[in-house]
Amino acid sequence: MKNALQIDLSFDQILSVVKQLPRQQKIKLSRELEKDAIDTRLSRLLKTFKTTTLDLKIINEEVEIVRQELYDKKKR
Repeated sequence: MKNALQIDLSFDQILSVVKQLPRQQKIKLSRELEKDAIDTRLSRLLKTFKTTTLDLKIINEEVEIVRQELYDKKKR
């Protein structure tokens, strides 16, 4: 059985504990925090671009328009 424990720590207290960690654990913690930040930013970015009005048919139509424009430029 697992017990959950919740404690309130200030940022300065957490920083003090982190500074006591060995170098390798600090690196591991840093990587985990970086992954968390990247996941958060990526999720926010994906949410920004999420749409229900865009489908494969529209994407294909746009691709064909651009292809035709590039082809026309090439012929000139």
